Amino acid sequence: MADPGIAADRPKKAGKKRPVPVWARKSTLVMLITLLALAAFGTTTQTWISATLDPNQVGQAGAQNAIQVQGSKAATTVTALALVALAGGLAAAIAGRIARWFITAIIVLASAGVAAAAGTVLADPLAAAQGSIAAATGISGSQAHVELTPFPMLAVVAGCLLVLAALLILPASRYWKSRTKYDPPAAAGAAAPAGPVDEIDSWDRLSRGEDPT
Repeated sequence: MADPGIAADRPKKAGKKRPVPVWARKSTLVMLITLLALAAFGTTTQTWISATLDPNQVGQAGAQNAIQVQGSKAATTVTALALVALAGGLAAAIAGRIARWFITAIIVLASAGVAAAAGTVLADPLAAAQGSIAAATGISGSQAHVELTPFPMLAVVAGCLLVLAALLILPASRYWKSRTKYDPPAAAGAAAPAGPVDEIDSWDRLSRGEDPT
């Protein structure tokens, strides 16, 4: 005859949930994507290229000898793509299961675009600076000595890390609770989720009418 105490413990063990890993917590992943997207965006506000013009061309055009080219001018798409990745990371926190697949794809593509655009500047900085040089001298195709700052490389690194962070959304979302207004209410006395409750989880539970405390 089975021990009643052992039989009573079985439902508890069956209903026990695994704790959510730190990397899979919604707040951690959303914060990581947000910081990386802001880092990529922030690099575009800094100088990417320092161009020193040919003295003969400076004399003809009456332009300044040295030109500082910001990232937003050297790689115009980085700014927009970083904002797309930022919006995607925030949207992934509240999207449903199907929508997360599309959002993940958008973030991956935008992040890859950030890395590719910044990499193009690293590969040919003179071509990236031609627009700013032409605006300053009035001469297109000018020759100049160009030097790169660390910010284009930082943008490449941020873009690559954004791709990796975006790819974590799908496996991490298996630990995220998703519930619609049509779902039945939780049974009374149901066990609270294991692990600490973060800020995003608290908002999710408040939106469902539950007490997160």
